[in-house]
Amino acid sequence: MKIAVLKETAPGERRVAATPETVKKFVALGAELAVERDAGAAAAFADQGYADAGATIGDRASVVQGADIVLGVQGPDVASLTGAKPGAWIVAGLNPFGDRARVDAYAAAGFEALAMEFMPRITRAQSMDILSSQSNLAGYKAVLDAAAEYGRAFPMMMTAAGTVSAAKCFVMGVGVAGLQAIATARRLGAQVSATDVRSATKEQILSLGAKPIFVENVAGIEGEGSGGYATEMSPEYQKAQAELVSGHLAKQDIVITTALIPGRPAPRLISDAQLATMRPGSVVVDLAVEQGGNVEGAVAGEVVERHGVKIVGHRNVPSRLPADASALFSRNLFNFLSAFWDKDQGRPVLDAEIGDAIRLTKDGKVVNERLAG
Repeated sequence: MKIAVLKETAPGERRVAATPETVKKFVALGAELAVERDAGAAAAFADQGYADAGATIGDRASVVQGADIVLGVQGPDVASLTGAKPGAWIVAGLNPFGDRARVDAYAAAGFEALAMEFMPRITRAQSMDILSSQSNLAGYKAVLDAAAEYGRAFPMMMTAAGTVSAAKCFVMGVGVAGLQAIATARRLGAQVSATDVRSATKEQILSLGAKPIFVENVAGIEGEGSGGYATEMSPEYQKAQAELVSGHLAKQDIVITTALIPGRPAPRLISDAQLATMRPGSVVVDLAVEQGGNVEGAVAGEVVERHGVKIVGHRNVPSRLPADASALFSRNLFNFLSAFWDKDQGRPVLDAEIGDAIRLTKDGKVVNERLAG
């Protein structure tokens, strides 16, 4: 059983799909590990560390040659997989909705593509969930990015020269990223409030010491979709939410938006008109910018200014913390493969619950029901 670990080639991608820690664990299972030269360099993992953990180091062609499983952070191009075994598993974040052409190419080449972002949100798969591990870091980094752009201090400071007021931070969307953003802003000393369409998140917001901002008078709308994700809301709720948010935004210094709906463009949470009501010098960080953005005027990969408000739209935020992001991502992959490792066969054997959920292609066909049609 040969497992290949590739160097990422997507622009700005600094993460790696295995670390010396997880290589050592795979080797202990009986796998042969081959790591592409400098695969971990951008995340401060040297080739020698991989070699010491039991991997062989080589160029891409030699690493892929004869591979049974190919690990990646983002899915590799099919052209770079020449030499992998027929039916080899491609295990990575594959962006199935955003890059369907690549999924079709995997099918045509006979690979079995396993999309880690389709991992079901069930108890036994929590340690395999790349979306949660990477979103946690994104929420943390979003607050640090906001602090770097903000021209004032976060905490209240009482000095002989006078008092500095605490920054007011508003988090929109209280999933994994939003919860970490709340916690980080609180640690930095900000006054934090948060909102979400899911009423169940109120208790989580309060538990972190923040103030919940919720529509209270629209009955029967919970906003809870499958797997804990939010769903699109009714027009009545959207109107009430917009009115509530508009009044609150005008008083905020920092806003972090995190709202995503799987397979659909990110919902618009802040309009240009709402931005115009914010104080000059305020900062908005849009963590959904690569899926169309929660904020009108946000530009993927740029920090722009509108009405005196900075809108931060960094791409691939977890990759801005490459060492920790790689460590968590690689543990997700190891936890996944090791959980299904069959000692007698010397390879992982998936069950239907998880296998059917994440398998995109098999035997030359696209087989995932979420990609039907």
